[in-house]
Amino acid sequence: MNDFFKNKYKNEAARNWDIFYKRNTVNFFKDRHWTDREFEELKDNGEKKKLLEVGCGVGNFVFPLIQLNPNIFINCCDFSKRAIDFVKSNENYNERCNAFVCDITKDKIVDNIEENTLDIVSMIFCLSAIPPEKMDFVIQNINQVLKPGGIVLFRDYGLYDQAQLRFKPGHCVEENLYVRHDGTLAYYFSLEYLNELFTRNGFEEIENNYILKETTNRKQQITFERRFVQAKFKKI
Repeated sequence: MNDFFKNKYKNEAARNWDIFYKRNTVNFFKDRHWTDREFEELKDNGEKKKLLEVGCGVGNFVFPLIQLNPNIFINCCDFSKRAIDFVKSNENYNERCNAFVCDITKDKIVDNIEENTLDIVSMIFCLSAIPPEKMDFVIQNINQVLKPGGIVLFRDYGLYDQAQLRFKPGHCVEENLYVRHDGTLAYYFSLEYLNELFTRNGFEEIENNYILKETTNRKQQITFERRFVQAKFKKI
């Protein structure tokens, strides 16, 4: 891919996600009812907790968690204004949720959340939408709002995931970074790269593993293996 299109897709990331939500509204992603099974930190243990969901989309992570854990307050942000409008118009949006527009690749989260106040930051299929050269700023950005000892819960696309292998020629922007047909980006993480990214920005690794999931495309009657990265990092 030539430099013109590389820069175009990278610079228009927010715009392309806004168009995505205009086209698909709230109907594309399923609600994430699995998060408390994968991350015990999200379960209700009687303690009050403050969380930030980065790249919240239309609230598929937020609203199931609000119902699951009555002791959690959820901040959530996305760089698509349209997505945040959908969150705020949801009938389950209430006083335990604070949604705001934020491009975490350039906007400071501390403009909306006080420094060193959060127990948890969740990044679920979010960081992969961001070009690698901007990821250090993103991790430093979330570091500022986490308490010392605060936890990042991470899940995203793993290196050699079937979706990566199925990209056709012309869709590779650079190593492990691809553009979908709608202009949105997808980066595929190795465990080593993810560990290095977080540890050089003030975190220590707690967990960092590949998760394999078998998925069936009923329309095409094809079964294939998805490969995700699931990790936890603690602010030092």
